[in-house]
Amino acid sequence: MSSLLKTSAVLAALCLSACATSSVPDRLVEGRTPTEHFKATAVAQAESLALAVHAQGLSSNQADALITYLDGWRDAEGGAITIQAPVAGADTSSAYRAAEAARSFLLGQGVSPSLIIMAGYDADPQAGAPVRIAYTRYQAVVPRCGQQWTNIAHSSRNEAQPNFGCAVTANMAAQIANPADLVRPADLGPADAQRRIYTLDKYRRGEVTSSAADDQAKGAVSSVAK
Repeated sequence: MSSLLKTSAVLAALCLSACATSSVPDRLVEGRTPTEHFKATAVAQAESLALAVHAQGLSSNQADALITYLDGWRDAEGGAITIQAPVAGADTSSAYRAAEAARSFLLGQGVSPSLIIMAGYDADPQAGAPVRIAYTRYQAVVPRCGQQWTNIAHSSRNEAQPNFGCAVTANMAAQIANPADLVRPADLGPADAQRRIYTLDKYRRGEVTSSAADDQAKGAVSSVAK
């Protein structure tokens, strides 16, 4: 009789352990905090510019369009710029010269040669296919708030409300200067070698390396007369 009880106890323990392990989720299915419900995100989109092919190269209007295009590229901290010339058409040599003229213009405006990619694309031989210029920029995704309000007074499970955190995320996504920062860290600027040498020299001499305090930055709490 004792052996039967022992066997039953072992089987019961195995069943309980199996139930305990199977109920543990591998990951959180839903967000548990407002910041997990809503996250600021950005989507990539191509910023394109089409240039008609001219035998003489870039026109004055095309040069102005490229300057405006580069202003947007700099504001977006854009990366590589792709220049595509049609590989089939009535005058492929003129298309090639137009693509090279666009490349030379970009170089003259300060674009690094490592950021310019030359490529070709298939085009209709009968159509006047343009030279295509494109780079990737990001657009912030602003969530729509106020869509999932529930009864805040009745929250027996003590969970975060579905709409909490949406307004903060929406405001941040609408005000961010460069949505690419939501996808990747911003590139570091060049180091100030002259400032570094000056600071190290003061450090070796045992002097204070911090900047001088600005008197206008000082403040004091005024006392209230009684």
